Amino acid sequence: MQTRINRNAVKTKVKAKLNRVAAFTPFMLLFIPWYFFLQQCTKPNDLSSSPSTKIQVGVFDGHGGAQTCVWEAVAAIRLDSGMNVRTITSAEIAMNVLDSLDALIIPGGGGSRQYLNLGKENHDRIRQFVASGKGAVGICAGAYLFSSTPGYSCLQLNGAKAIDIEHDNRGHGVAKFTLTDEGKRLFPEIADRDTSYVMYYEGPVFVNNEADTIVYQTYAVMESDVHEEGNAPKNMTNGKPFFTANRYGKGRVFSSIAHPEATPGMMWMIPRMVRWTLDMPIIGYTSEAVKPDLFEKEILMSVTDLRKESTCFDTFLYGTPEQKLEALNWLQSHLSWSGKRWVQGLLYDGNPEVRQRAAKYIADKQYLHYLPDLKAAWLSEQDTEVKKKMEIQYLRVLSLLPQTNK
Repeated sequence: MQTRINRNAVKTKVKAKLNRVAAFTPFMLLFIPWYFFLQQCTKPNDLSSSPSTKIQVGVFDGHGGAQTCVWEAVAAIRLDSGMNVRTITSAEIAMNVLDSLDALIIPGGGGSRQYLNLGKENHDRIRQFVASGKGAVGICAGAYLFSSTPGYSCLQLNGAKAIDIEHDNRGHGVAKFTLTDEGKRLFPEIADRDTSYVMYYEGPVFVNNEADTIVYQTYAVMESDVHEEGNAPKNMTNGKPFFTANRYGKGRVFSSIAHPEATPGMMWMIPRMVRWTLDMPIIGYTSEAVKPDLFEKEILMSVTDLRKESTCFDTFLYGTPEQKLEALNWLQSHLSWSGKRWVQGLLYDGNPEVRQRAAKYIADKQYLHYLPDLKAAWLSEQDTEVKKKMEIQYLRVLSLLPQTNK
């Protein structure tokens, strides 16, 4: 009798529970789609969760782009564990390679030559690419190409116009800049620094083009007055935008008049710019890659310095080992722009001291593009002591990369 009562009580409870569930189910069916919708809206748009969803970046490699600028832009993107990078040509753009990319980088070189190499139909494809919600980063000549400069061949993507273009060959060197509040939020690694330094090479002098409907924000201000060459006037570059950022349609554009990708310790700023264009969360980079304190002063190349720099090329061809070592020391102390193109073959010089010093030069300057040569020089080295030191330099450069990109 007791058992029958318990069973009836259980049946009554179960039936009541099922009725409650049945009554609640229609409400849940209405709520569940909204729940997942809200989850998608609040979840960070992070494409770096798996290799198949990495951010796909293309670096334009066409006539007008300086070869070292292409190399260094590619190397900078490799610092980001959430990105894949490849070079693209005007032919590939015409064949819709942009459909497979999330962001495009136009590197330094010559903006008008890049404009001509691309052609009008590809200009339109790039504009449509950005307007559809994708990202674009212009570096130096690339920023020039993105500008709205009257009388200049440009894509009109960033709302700025270049001035004093008759003195574009004004000079180069390690230039100083300061971040705005917006810049400090994007680059927190250097937000507490009053002044930071990166390589500048005859980048455009921007002001707002009031006739353009695009409104940009300044993320950093140029503080160096560069006028060493070409009879350029004083007080033209200082106080002008260094980094600018703007919307274009559904997409975003970031413009840099300078070359973080060519600056040891500052290369990471380029993938950070790419992340901004895609409205993606920022991530950190290896401690070897983020070293803003490598440069603490302005180093602008004078005309005398340029003459000295040019003699180093002949020294590497015909000089003694001692002269080559002296030239390497001088080029490194001045962060020579041209020296990066000459040092590669010195890894295989006939003198072991020169080989060792060339390896250190490459590691100190973080020339990631030369990593295969650095590895080959280390593995093929016959001098035991030099071999050990070359391995150290190889590992230093390798440590720039996140584990996933090694």
